[in-house]
Amino acid sequence: MAHLLTRRKALGTALSMAGLGCLAPRHAWATSPAEFLHQPGITLPQLPFLYFLTLDITTENRHDVAQLMQRWTDAAAALMAEKPIPDLVDSDETYGLPHQALTLTFGFGPTLFTKEGKDRFGLAAQRPAPLADLPRFTGDQLVPAHTGGDLCIQSCADNPQTAFHAIRILTRLADGIATPRWAQTGFLPDFGPHQTGRNLMGFKDGTMQPNIADPAVAKRVLWAADDDKAWMTGGTYLVARIIRIALEHWDRTKTSFQEETMGRQKRSGAPIGGHHEFEPLTLKQTDKYGNPITAEASHARLAAPEENGGAEFLRRAYSYDNGLSYIAERWPPWRQGNEFDTGLMFLAYQQDPRKAFTRIFERMAKFDMMNQYTTHIGSGLFACPGYRKGHYLGEDLLMTR
Repeated sequence: MAHLLTRRKALGTALSMAGLGCLAPRHAWATSPAEFLHQPGITLPQLPFLYFLTLDITTENRHDVAQLMQRWTDAAAALMAEKPIPDLVDSDETYGLPHQALTLTFGFGPTLFTKEGKDRFGLAAQRPAPLADLPRFTGDQLVPAHTGGDLCIQSCADNPQTAFHAIRILTRLADGIATPRWAQTGFLPDFGPHQTGRNLMGFKDGTMQPNIADPAVAKRVLWAADDDKAWMTGGTYLVARIIRIALEHWDRTKTSFQEETMGRQKRSGAPIGGHHEFEPLTLKQTDKYGNPITAEASHARLAAPEENGGAEFLRRAYSYDNGLSYIAERWPPWRQGNEFDTGLMFLAYQQDPRKAFTRIFERMAKFDMMNQYTTHIGSGLFACPGYRKGHYLGEDLLMTR
């Protein structure tokens, strides 16, 4: 409980420092114009519950989209400040809940700009180069009903009801303009101060992260480049992937092979042959037979910046549990039947997905030993612009002539 209160206090302090409610950053981008801010929910500490929603725009009028973003910007500020939204009857399912920590992050998908070759809203020329469609990766089994989207909302909160309440309100405000496409919830157990959480495979998840507290690193890895589209100033790009994990298969695997697959020790999180979680990976060390200590096809090695020309991104992943689904496994013994529909809601923020996520995952999709346990079944790509004081989110895009 003390850790949760500390996290709430840190969140509230970070949001209030800019004097603009909750549409404020934790870390400033030193090279961006002073009137631009980063959206919340990107660099702030992860809150334990996620509700991620994508929507399809149903209107053909760009003015309607601008109106929606104005509504959402105002509503988000009110929701994150625990204030009523004018002229809207609240559903009240969070009434009386104390200390509702909440962050809301919004993004625009590639299909907002062009869809089936059509320039829908006269915005095609404003589509940023980093928002290029993701390639089809080896092993992808993407379900159309869980892929794509014109808009996205990432709602993170300290309880699941608050996260869903915000989504519920924002969806109501989109009535007649946009309709929900797909959603995924997630959770992140609290393992205590300064501890890396574990995913459902039992391994620490998120040990390797760029040091975005360093403005120079954040500018290089996370925030849109200076030569990007002007409306993306202070923004970043999000790759969202639903990754199903065959836990039944994983749980029948010996711990030693799990560790070889992951490239880390299970309990400590230390590299293979190491002692502490945050030691450098043992990428050059070999055993007495000359074999790499960390397997060449291990997950940690293939994801390491050292193996990818320095490419990296900010990872904000959540575990999910959707109950049971009838599954045909991809690998021996190829069981079929009801299995746990569980996995990882993978969220990766970066300056340019072409140079970060795609560069890294193209190799992982082909060679990662983890692929015998995981399947990517959903995907989304979104541009998450910065926020300009006194303006609604996306105004510099939607008011382009």
